[in-house]
Amino acid sequence: MNTTISVEKKTTLWVVIILGALTAFGPLCMDLYLPALPMVSHDLHTSTSVTQFSMTACFVGLAIGQMFFGPMSDLSGRKKPLIGALILFTVASFLCGLTSSIIIHLILRFMQGFTGAAGIVIAKAAARDLYSGKELTKFMSMLGLVNGVAPIAAPLLGGLLLAMGDWHLVFYTLSLGGTLLLIGVVWQLPETLHLQNRTRGNFFTPFKAFPIIVKDKEFMGYSLTQSFILTCMFGYIAASPFVLQKMYGLSPQWFSASFALNGLGIVLMTQLTGRLVGKYDERTILRFGVWQATIGSLLLLMVAIFKWPLILLLLGFFITVSSVGLVSPTGFSLGMQNQGQHAGSASAMLGLLPFLGGSIVSPLVGIAGELTAIPMAITMLSCTLLALIVNTINTQKSTKRRKEENA
Repeated sequence: MNTTISVEKKTTLWVVIILGALTAFGPLCMDLYLPALPMVSHDLHTSTSVTQFSMTACFVGLAIGQMFFGPMSDLSGRKKPLIGALILFTVASFLCGLTSSIIIHLILRFMQGFTGAAGIVIAKAAARDLYSGKELTKFMSMLGLVNGVAPIAAPLLGGLLLAMGDWHLVFYTLSLGGTLLLIGVVWQLPETLHLQNRTRGNFFTPFKAFPIIVKDKEFMGYSLTQSFILTCMFGYIAASPFVLQKMYGLSPQWFSASFALNGLGIVLMTQLTGRLVGKYDERTILRFGVWQATIGSLLLLMVAIFKWPLILLLLGFFITVSSVGLVSPTGFSLGMQNQGQHAGSASAMLGLLPFLGGSIVSPLVGIAGELTAIPMAITMLSCTLLALIVNTINTQKSTKRRKEENA
């Protein structure tokens, strides 16, 4: 039985900061890089779509890495695989700063994603080791406050780094960040998965949990809902540097500021979720977040078709992206409620689907070139509509199932 007590008794401030930073560190290797995308395209003599494949490579790495490190952390504990991954991330980031070949760049971007994925999946599994139910949602909201600093600070820092040097400096900074986080994990992060709670068996044993998890229809409903909303956000991440800088003429610094504003929206919504969860059912909060994303992405499509002014484009981005702060913590908590024995594998599945989605939409949003936002808007609206459909069906089925159980 998983008992929960207050965050203050179970964790120190350093643990909260480290776990929050770990959940952000994989995506950070995308956000810090965003203002440099047009520059990379120019310097490596390649097209917009091929450059966006560097995002795809990172997304694929993040997806596959979570499927590997999640189950492995159920078997060997959270800390050891995390330390190994951070070492490899630091090396891959440094080498990425040295490359002048688009092929090598893509390979190293995959490695960045693969190793950065360990931070995401293991940090969330560690949170599940400590909490469950609404306590888990509240704790995820706390992590969201730390995690939310990344999309605010990363593009601003990326813009500053580009003002100081070129895009290579971005990757040297990521390597430095990996080193600092590695030190924090080694010295301040305790092992949260005790020996008696670990999966018993050989290397392949933890992976046998995936078929069990996939058959859990309610879990998959929450996982797909969250995934489609996050995929929508990844479409924004891949397309916005070109839309805002090429179409609307924003400088890397102003683009970074607009990106940071949307990151602030995620933080505010995440903290709002932490306050609402004690008053409203988590399913209600999740449903509201999905509707918010759908309305925002519909506005984006109208802006793209009728070429409305920049302020309406920014408003559409803000409404859509900030909904992640409502959907992500509630979707994760609801999905993990009955996954205590397979927390690492379940966390991996929750992380796998959105990054697979991100790997698909990244090249799609730029398929018509850098002077139209219509492919981006269609892609984002499609994702939110799919989330709305899946969540509606899942809510109806879970409500019916609960009524039958209580009858």
